[in-house]
Amino acid sequence: MTGIHITDIEAAINHWRERVPSVDGVALAPEVHALAQVYALLVFHGQTEADEASLPAAARRAWLAWFETTPDTPCIAICSTSQGDEVCKGCGRSFHEVQHWTGMSPAEKRRVWRRITLAGDAWRFNRYAERAVE
Repeated sequence: MTGIHITDIEAAINHWRERVPSVDGVALAPEVHALAQVYALLVFHGQTEADEASLPAAARRAWLAWFETTPDTPCIAICSTSQGDEVCKGCGRSFHEVQHWTGMSPAEKRRVWRRITLAGDAWRFNRYAERAVE
């Protein structure tokens, strides 16, 4: 199964920390606690990804709730794969990723998002960045 990158776990933790702040500066919301346990284990074992299938149920629910707040697709409605490109100049996804996007798991989608964001060379990140405002 696909891995969930540690930066996504961290983003979900920060999402929940903002949404359900600690009342005393010490206690953690249940969602933060569940995700923090996964994060701590990743750090302890020197890993960068948690297996999507083996996330504890509470951490998975918290991560999926955060995922639902993220943009679903990197598409900016300028698709060069329809013109025969293997990689879309608009969003940075491969032809296969564009074709199978709706069937991908949340972790698979986040893996693609991470790759295209790190590359930063798709038009959504420069030439047509105004179309990509989330």
